[in-house]
Amino acid sequence: MNKNTGQSGVFPLFKGVPLRRILVALFVLQIFLAVGLTAYLSIRNGQKAVNEVASELRYEVANRVEQNLQAYLSTPRQVLRGNQNIIDIGLLKMENLATWELYLIKQLEIFPDAVVLTASNEQQEHLGVEKLNDRQYLLRKADKSTGSDLYTYKIDSLGQRTQLPEVIKNYDARSRPSYQAAVTAKKFSFSQIFTSITEPTLLISASQPIYDSQGELLGVNSTLTHVSQIGDLLQNIKVGKSGQVFIIERSGLLVASSTTEEPFRLQNGKPIRLAASQSRNAFTQASAKYLETKFSNFDQIQSLQQLDFSFDGKRQFLEIRPLQGEPNVNWLIVVAVPEADFMGQIDRNTQTTIFLCLGALGLATLLGIIAARWITVPILYFSTATKDLADFTKVEESVAIQGIKEVEVLGESFKEMMQHLRKTFTAQITKNEELELQVKQRTQELQQEIQVNINSQQKLEQHNRALAELTNHKAISEGNLETAFKIITEKAANALEVEKVGVWLFNSDISDRQRQRTKLQCISLYERSNQKHSAGVERDRADYPIYFKSLTSARIIAVTDTSTDLRIQELWDEQLEPKNIVSLINTSIWVGGEVVGTVLYEQIDIPRIWELSEQNFVSSIAEFVALTLEVCDRKSAESALREAEEAAEVANRAKKTFLVNMSHELRTPLSSILEIAEALQNEVHGTVTEEQRQFLNTLESSGKNLLELINQILELTDIESSKIQLQLAATSILELCDSSLSFVKNLALQKNIQLSLQIPEELEPIEVDERRIRQVFINLLSNAVKFTHDGGKVWIEVQPTSTNEYIFFSVVDTGIGMLSDDLFQLFQPFVQVENASTRRSAGTGLGLVMVQKIVELHGGTVHAESQLGKGSRFTVKLPWKKVREEEVMINY
Repeated sequence: MNKNTGQSGVFPLFKGVPLRRILVALFVLQIFLAVGLTAYLSIRNGQKAVNEVASELRYEVANRVEQNLQAYLSTPRQVLRGNQNIIDIGLLKMENLATWELYLIKQLEIFPDAVVLTASNEQQEHLGVEKLNDRQYLLRKADKSTGSDLYTYKIDSLGQRTQLPEVIKNYDARSRPSYQAAVTAKKFSFSQIFTSITEPTLLISASQPIYDSQGELLGVNSTLTHVSQIGDLLQNIKVGKSGQVFIIERSGLLVASSTTEEPFRLQNGKPIRLAASQSRNAFTQASAKYLETKFSNFDQIQSLQQLDFSFDGKRQFLEIRPLQGEPNVNWLIVVAVPEADFMGQIDRNTQTTIFLCLGALGLATLLGIIAARWITVPILYFSTATKDLADFTKVEESVAIQGIKEVEVLGESFKEMMQHLRKTFTAQITKNEELELQVKQRTQELQQEIQVNINSQQKLEQHNRALAELTNHKAISEGNLETAFKIITEKAANALEVEKVGVWLFNSDISDRQRQRTKLQCISLYERSNQKHSAGVERDRADYPIYFKSLTSARIIAVTDTSTDLRIQELWDEQLEPKNIVSLINTSIWVGGEVVGTVLYEQIDIPRIWELSEQNFVSSIAEFVALTLEVCDRKSAESALREAEEAAEVANRAKKTFLVNMSHELRTPLSSILEIAEALQNEVHGTVTEEQRQFLNTLESSGKNLLELINQILELTDIESSKIQLQLAATSILELCDSSLSFVKNLALQKNIQLSLQIPEELEPIEVDERRIRQVFINLLSNAVKFTHDGGKVWIEVQPTSTNEYIFFSVVDTGIGMLSDDLFQLFQPFVQVENASTRRSAGTGLGLVMVQKIVELHGGTVHAESQLGKGSRFTVKLPWKKVREEEVMINY
């Protein structure tokens, strides 16, 4: 039967063309289309995969950054919440910041991320502690004792000062951003980023306002951390090969970057904030400028945005999202990754693919020409064999082509390939079954791990509840040892689920420090099984020397197997084995920098491995025991202090009464003596010789000095007994200073001393008792002239503060000066600094005392500075104007 093939369709186009050329052309065209399509799909799928991987990478990196920031910002909240609880139960008071010093040092040991912990109150007192290393801290303190100046000390972990103070004048913590942010928010809040006044760096503070029961503000407790620490967090996060992470504020200012770049630049030694668009890093700058172009206002960004842009002719991936969790920390997290980080290998593979395609095309053309010579005859047979490829069951029988050797080999290879595919498919099924079994086993392991984590979380919540109940218990805050120890041991035993918990204290014979640790006494022991409290058991050091040494050398002794641990082997035969105590844990009680006892937990029957959370819990219990002991000691000390204060008050009243009576009794005969001396000098009773006149002059001078001393004693007594009422009135500052200088003008002329006044123009009047304040300036000027050599200088400087709330009057001289160690004696009654010049100058030692008392009655302070041989400066600080709260906002 004849079949007409190739008579329709496109076949007439090949009429007359040799078969060899047709086969080569079609073969080359097929290879070209297949390779081209494969290369196109490969490149397209690679690009799509890169976009997906880049999107996932940006998302995961941003999630990690956000989680790290939330964890970093949660530490200040935990610190300040704990301090609030301590204040609420009365263990710390904002009115007495002196008790905070050691407490803040201990907090820095527990929370190392807090660089500075501070406490400030409404009385303009401030206390701050900064951790330098594990053994040294910086203490910053400002209160009445420092004249409202900020003193900085280097101290050790026990609060001992090891360095002379560094002073910052007129420091008012209430004007700092950390204080103002908390007062404005009236709750826990973070401040805006601000610059430090002590070093060129950026800080951020977290603050908690403290109120009394009537809602009145007592002060603010704050933590300050370096913004550079956030940059350290970001530098630990790797984003591809050259990607970056940086954080900006809604204003566009740079907060931190994963590069080493600081978010500020120094100008005249002061840090100036940088906008991200002004960054010295080209990639960071380009990313920020693109965001400014994309969003006219960063406040529009309320959710995650994934973007891309071009930089240096290359595509860059970008993600920006707001930081969640802290309402007043309004930051944006930006993750930028170059596309080149992902496309490098793909581009190289693409080039390889193109070259391979071209090579394959050329090879296919050559092979087609060669193969066409032999394919013409056996082509029909081979076509028949290849039709059966769709059916695996017929492959081995149908592929039996004879003729061309190469085609026969191709058929055999085809058959072997199918057999290999069958084996591979069978092996793959077996491998899948094995993988399913492994997935099932791993799922079971994960479920077990999840259950362990749930159990640990439940234990931790149980521990936290016990600690919270102890925090609010009245017996601990009142220092009631017996009740507090019973409550502590019972709560600890139930929370930790151990049989026995006991509080043991060393004997306290203060006469011999070597005997303080010769005996350990059980103050309170709780047995959980029968809910029984007991006490009175003792252990002697002579019987258990190794155990005693272990207690004083380690904070925690955690023993899983009591039969093998050498530290407690001395207790095994008599104390542990008979009672079946198989595990125990000891934690030392530290009070005043030394071990005063231990809290002992005993496990019965079943050995126990003490987890880290359990060791942290027993450490907290030991701190509660130490706190109770400290509160008890403090209350005893407060009682003794009150008795001493009452006795001192009685003695002070008796002293004042005696001085008043004696002064009045002395004035009458002294006045008579002075009148008689004056009459004799005027020769009322006859002629007086020159020698007698000298004696009378000496008598008159001594009498007047004595009368002046009596008058000063009377006036000082009136001030101290609050008998003086200030006559406040608006007074011209210029006239007040001029009149004071006029009073000492004659004395200055005698010594050729130059007097001057340095005062700003057009100062508003001040509300003071003019006569009293003039007396203050005259006393200070008289002393300055008295102790200044001939030809020297004495002047008054007047300088208001930047807020005009206070004004400073300084009396300065170029006189003899004094040592800094003598400054503390200046304001003591009847005390004069001893040196060659003061011994030649008469004085009562009450002038500066009167100055201090009068200034303090006006609500001010007096501060003295001096350098031996170079002069002195006495500064009077007086209230001047009342200002609004917003006018005293000053950057930290």
